[in-house]
Amino acid sequence: MQIDTKLPKVGTTIFSVMSQLALEHKAVNLGQGFPDFEPPQPLRDAIARAMAEGRNQYAPGIGLPTLREQIAIKTERMYGRRISADTDVTVTSGATEALFAAIAAVVRAGDEVIVFDPAYDSYEPAIELQGARAVHIPLVAPTFAVDWQRVRDAVTPKTRMILINSPHNPTGAVLSAADLEELATIVRDTEIVVLSDEVYEHIVYDGAQHESVLRHPELADRSFVVSSFGKTYHCTGWKLGYAVAPRALSAEFRKVHQYLTFCTFHPAQVAFAEFMASAPGHYLELPAFYQAKRDRFRELIRPSRFRLLDVPGGYFQLVDYSAISNKDDVAFCEWLVKEGGVAAIPLTPFHETAPGTHLLRLCFAKSDATMEAAAERLCKL
Repeated sequence: MQIDTKLPKVGTTIFSVMSQLALEHKAVNLGQGFPDFEPPQPLRDAIARAMAEGRNQYAPGIGLPTLREQIAIKTERMYGRRISADTDVTVTSGATEALFAAIAAVVRAGDEVIVFDPAYDSYEPAIELQGARAVHIPLVAPTFAVDWQRVRDAVTPKTRMILINSPHNPTGAVLSAADLEELATIVRDTEIVVLSDEVYEHIVYDGAQHESVLRHPELADRSFVVSSFGKTYHCTGWKLGYAVAPRALSAEFRKVHQYLTFCTFHPAQVAFAEFMASAPGHYLELPAFYQAKRDRFRELIRPSRFRLLDVPGGYFQLVDYSAISNKDDVAFCEWLVKEGGVAAIPLTPFHETAPGTHLLRLCFAKSDATMEAAAERLCKL
């Protein structure tokens, strides 16, 4: 049988490729973005207790009421946005499912969705599967800021959605309140929906405040905001996320969600509802927790020949390897894992057109031992 693929540009993700190479070559894996330390012990105790108590069958499709209520409480506490746990919150099987469901809910064949390069690699396939087109706008290096005039110029009658990501993966750039006001000006009096990927919302540094779309009432009224329990609670393998959106958008989102995954991991929902109620300070401590890791990692690799870019948010460090090699970034990452013993992620897979830069992404959501082992190898190059 001859299969006419719906995703001709898609192969195995760069994250899977580099993680597999890391295993094969016994490299220190700073590629795929997951912690190598455990979630909080009370959270692990709660999930074990939930399973032991028989919470192992289907959860309500939109999420446990107790968990949705905790999300609503957190949203008001953090961003001043009062939402309905019944109509505005949907629990999903990870943030990636939430992103897909949001795109599928409102984007139709022939529509256009504006994305910013470097863009996380799940965005464009989700757009293309709707018969729509991703319109790529490059962020402005070295700070990876948005050129809002280019956004204005890219908007057409076909523009259905603008997809933003802050703190940004892979660059760590963060949007300001002024950025959100620019976005609001562009979408005002249009039918454009905003999709805001905020999975690193609690990982912002140097005393800065995360400028969630939920802080901006005008934008919040036309936006899906996606968050990740995995990123916030150090348990990416549990695959739990959620989307906050006003009632009308949530209704369309839930139509897709119920036929995509229907519901998500029941014991984890029980555990998160309990832990959010008993330890509401956890996510407030994340900026200091990860800033210490950022600063330690930068100190460890500063003697190397890599040039370190600034990291305002997220848990990735971009480095320029121009002083080491002229290889393109994909080839250099392959060389690095095989010969240098460290797995990293190149930036080319995050772009529509290869940027021609010599940058790679290193994850510092790691234990001290892992960071030290990686730094020892990187400093020898």
